[in-house]
Amino acid sequence: MKSERLAEVTWTPSMLFRWAGWLLGLALGGFFDGILLHQILQWHHLLSGVEGAPWTDLRAQVLADGLFHLVLYIVAIAGLWALWRTRTQYGLPGAGRSLWADVLIGFGAWHVADAVLSHWVLGIHRIRMDAANPLLWDVAWLAVFGAGALAVAYWLRRHRGGGTPRNGRAGCTALFAAVVITMAWSMRSSPEANAVLVMFKPGVAAPEALMALARIDATLLWSDASGQLWAVRPGAGHRASAHYRHGAWWVSGTLVPAACLGWFKA
Repeated sequence: MKSERLAEVTWTPSMLFRWAGWLLGLALGGFFDGILLHQILQWHHLLSGVEGAPWTDLRAQVLADGLFHLVLYIVAIAGLWALWRTRTQYGLPGAGRSLWADVLIGFGAWHVADAVLSHWVLGIHRIRMDAANPLLWDVAWLAVFGAGALAVAYWLRRHRGGGTPRNGRAGCTALFAAVVITMAWSMRSSPEANAVLVMFKPGVAAPEALMALARIDATLLWSDASGQLWAVRPGAGHRASAHYRHGAWWVSGTLVPAACLGWFKA
């Protein structure tokens, strides 16, 4: 009993264990914003606030959103690797609470950095671009998901002792599962989407794209001014792979960087 109490007092997580929490918190913060604000609510693109060519082109906005998600996948995989490498610490007293505190630190830090850099310093987007008072939305979002997450993390740090090995392992396993599920969700297309967005390779002219679409079971809905980004309504025999055979570069929902394409309404 005495040795168990001593372990509870003296154990501190390794730096790799802490990095696992920080990285996974950052990734979850980014995925939370990307899934909720970019996909479901569709309040902004990553570069919605950037003016002038080529950033006002929808293709550039879509590419930026895709690369944003790709970076998050890399951060999440690095965090999962660190979590796996430190799995021997899962059963130590307070491990689960300590890990979740670090996750909340990463989650809150993401929203603080996003608000300060993206919203106010760089101005590349705001939380709600079409709001009458964008600053109010920025501050409210920062207060809830930035300061709020950091406050909970502080509370967990102050009370990190205790807990059974079973609870610690369960908490670490739950985090692992949550990140994997979030990564998978971010790659799916909208279940209510009535259109597939197809981006053709540079150099494919509009007539060529039209000819390619004519060979595929799809109905043309619209295209951007460049003639390279097209929205089509898939028919019963539609296959996304057919687009790639006819010069497509991205098809919504079939490649990781383009997964968020399927959530934007045609």
